[in-house]
Amino acid sequence: MRPLRITLLLCGALAGLSAGAQIGPFPPTDWPTTRQADKTVHYYVTGGLLAPPSETWTPDLQVLTGGDQPTGDISIGGFPGLKALGNYLNVADVAFTEWADDEVIDILVQAYGDAALFNSAGEPRNFTFLTGVLPDLAFPVGGQVAVEARNRKWNWILFRIPNGFRPDGTRFVGSVPEGAVAPAGGVNGGTIRFEAVQNLIVRAIAFGPQGAFGEPEAINVFSPADSCDPEPDTNLVGINVNTSSTNHLVVLNDGDQTVTVEPNVGPANDKRTAVRANGTGNYLNFGITDNYLGLSCNDPRTVKVCVEFYDDPAFAGAEVRFGPEAYATDDQGGIGFYPGDQRQLLAGSGAWIKRSWVVPAVSLKGINTGTLTGGPRFVSENGQVFVSRVDIAVFRVGNHPLAGQDPLADCFTDPNICTDAYGSFAELDLHQNIRNGLDLGSSGGDQVMVEGEAGPASDKRNGIRPARDEGPNFPNFQHNYLNFAITDEALGPTSQPNANLAICVTYYDDPALAGARFKPEVYQSDRNGVTGIVGTPDSFNVILEGTDQWREAYWEIPDMKFLGVNQGPQAAARFFVSDKVFFSRIRYAVIRPCGPHAGENALAACKPVVVPALSAAINTEGQLEIRWPAGLDYILESVPALTGTWQPVSVAPVTEGDQSVVRLTPTADSYYRLRQP
Repeated sequence: MRPLRITLLLCGALAGLSAGAQIGPFPPTDWPTTRQADKTVHYYVTGGLLAPPSETWTPDLQVLTGGDQPTGDISIGGFPGLKALGNYLNVADVAFTEWADDEVIDILVQAYGDAALFNSAGEPRNFTFLTGVLPDLAFPVGGQVAVEARNRKWNWILFRIPNGFRPDGTRFVGSVPEGAVAPAGGVNGGTIRFEAVQNLIVRAIAFGPQGAFGEPEAINVFSPADSCDPEPDTNLVGINVNTSSTNHLVVLNDGDQTVTVEPNVGPANDKRTAVRANGTGNYLNFGITDNYLGLSCNDPRTVKVCVEFYDDPAFAGAEVRFGPEAYATDDQGGIGFYPGDQRQLLAGSGAWIKRSWVVPAVSLKGINTGTLTGGPRFVSENGQVFVSRVDIAVFRVGNHPLAGQDPLADCFTDPNICTDAYGSFAELDLHQNIRNGLDLGSSGGDQVMVEGEAGPASDKRNGIRPARDEGPNFPNFQHNYLNFAITDEALGPTSQPNANLAICVTYYDDPALAGARFKPEVYQSDRNGVTGIVGTPDSFNVILEGTDQWREAYWEIPDMKFLGVNQGPQAAARFFVSDKVFFSRIRYAVIRPCGPHAGENALAACKPVVVPALSAAINTEGQLEIRWPAGLDYILESVPALTGTWQPVSVAPVTEGDQSVVRLTPTADSYYRLRQP
């Protein structure tokens, strides 16, 4: 009888909810009708377009921006919104002490229904919030959002978080512990921070006591998405003005986007036919024919645009800038604007420049493209720039057959990485007092570091280690980080694209610390046009063996932005170190993807030698089958007697899965080896 009783109780609860007729979806033009106007609520609304239902609802919330919590304005779904450009959305409540006695806090959000609400697989995920002040922090989970919210519409969503106690008996939200500095009662100037919400778009946020907005099961009900054909199996269009050839892309020539096409543009040795916008205030815009990349109702995607344009000598000193200006954010007239400081500043070099821009969340609706679809619209400031070629790629995701591909991989956002303009090596050697573009990072907060001497009796060296229990507020602060600052832009500007960074660390393998581990743990990376913090896998961990020697550890991180984590003005990865392990020397080398130094690695000697496993067996067809891991630069050689001369095997290896395989006719006396050229 117990299962039947539970079922009846559940049915009764649902019937009670339905009887009130207060169930979503609720329109975005007003607060949910389940709200309680007599409750104390603090809110934020973009543009102030939602009126409070009573005087107890006050606009005390502010969304912070800058640093590691940047935001940007956006117009989408018929309303203005605010987009999280980093990992965090930090909300400050000027009257945060209101919540000092609340056991539970409800967080009401009006959010746009796109991929940002879900995990990378498009499935529901936990929404985690950060409350409290260092060193006492809490990470409560506010709930999940159903997949029905991915409807390309504005949705009301209610999260509910516990407001627990610190060790001193005060609550995480609403009070500040003695000795702490937190103007809004939380971290980085805020009160409650949304965690891991990159690309989240919000229009309204409100804090209230439990039940102030209704119940989650009544509010978290979503309108269905409008139907739309799936994305096609394509990802690239382009036009070459110089050769009059096109791949489903045309230059538009109407309204405020009229153009002129001229021959013989460029230096004497590279004359081209090119197009430019007409006059000041005109745009250079392109239309995609035949809906070749998809429909305007398809989900917005990251778009990469590669352009070849002429840096006219007349532009020298004229502050001419060229690049994307605006793009559609949805198929309802929403517009996003590309940051002006990320456009190309032309120097008047007299050369053709080839570079790309990566723009996230672009709708193919386009801007002023008429019946065609489109990507970002371009603008020239303080001069009209000639363009000879444009290619537009869409980055596909999920289960799309082209997911993860970049058809414009050889077109870079900063062409200077293919020249000698930027350095590629930096070194900090504390024992030799070498500071070549690299220095100790800031020691403080939760990353206090200690300088000292370490090593075996015969080889003492100066080094740096984490403070661990010698740091303030231990164990609340574990002090298990090491951070290093890149100085004088030794590896190039922060604006350059992700760098393939090699790291070599000389560390003391202390017998007393055998089993301790360390690795470069977190760093910043640009993923599809959005920069955020990412972590390295556990396989990066180096485990101390206790050999009583100075040893070297090596890593390669292929997608490093020099923004640092809790470190400036430039930095790479922050190191996690589980114990008091000393580093005496730290070296960075950028492996450039192009130009005169393409593929060069100044730290190649630090890279551990990979000894491949070589296996041999007679297969079912009587052949000698020799296997070794694929992707390694080795040559298979043979010799009839060990006193003879080794010769390369004439049969070329084939790749089967993760193995290189050679099949030979067995001989009576043959020896085989792999040799690295």
